[in-house]
Amino acid sequence: MTSTGARRGPRVSIGLPVYNGERYIAETLDSLLAQTFEDFELIISDNASHDRTEGICRAYAAKDSRIRYVRNSTNLGAARNYRLAFELSSGEYFRWANCDDLFAPTSLSRCVEVLDREQSTILVYPKTKLIDERGQIIADYEDNLHLQAARASERFVQLCLRLGLVNAIYGLIRAKTLKKTELIRNFIHADTVLLAELTLQGKFWEIPEALFYRRLHSSAYSSYKSVDQRQEFYDPESKGRIAFIQWRCLLAYWRSVFRTPIPIDEKMQLGVFLTRKAYWSHAELTGEMIAAMRQTIRRIFSNL
Repeated sequence: MTSTGARRGPRVSIGLPVYNGERYIAETLDSLLAQTFEDFELIISDNASHDRTEGICRAYAAKDSRIRYVRNSTNLGAARNYRLAFELSSGEYFRWANCDDLFAPTSLSRCVEVLDREQSTILVYPKTKLIDERGQIIADYEDNLHLQAARASERFVQLCLRLGLVNAIYGLIRAKTLKKTELIRNFIHADTVLLAELTLQGKFWEIPEALFYRRLHSSAYSSYKSVDQRQEFYDPESKGRIAFIQWRCLLAYWRSVFRTPIPIDEKMQLGVFLTRKAYWSHAELTGEMIAAMRQTIRRIFSNL
């Protein structure tokens, strides 16, 4: 029997992975601490920042007991840091937050309301507005991921065909469901793969109001043009390796389908869809294999 005086954990956990985020992180923290829903913990996982991020975060943590600041001794890469932020959490519901995005005050409360009410829904996200470096609104963005189909295979296909910017990854997710996935892995577009895997676990719900502000700026990951730069962002240890973007995503989709307990007929339907997806991407898949062979040949000759 639980003591009447025992303290339960927070209903919501927010994981904020950060690396050198001094420019915007105070504004982001202010928007999170201004939430009308207050029963949450905020876990800041700092990837060994070497700017003013640590000082800013420690100052906020000293003022608000809901904030826990964790500093990694080295840069683990974005993928491992995102996973760590979740692994350190204890809430019933979980949300990732970038160090430069903003959340309207009712963003959390509206998402909690839906998850409390809609038991078949496992991820809730609000509509998005894109903002610039100064916080000025650039445009409304239509994610179009209100995925309420009863069949997991239908939700999976809808997400793959509709997904653009991966804003829904910053929605509120049932923690017990997220634990069943392989989380964000260390390759480009791993966040897309995670969303696809989540569609196999349950439904997505879009709140019709724009309560999330995605900041686009020159230092954001979304602005990286180089494949090498993007892969190193996910995993610093992968520097110099062939990224195999298309191959890794395709194989991760297959793995998600076959490791998730959905009916065999749905697995077969998704097998057909992924086979077609491989055909549609055959030029990119072939190009990655050719690039890998060329790199191998160059290494062989350089060691002669």
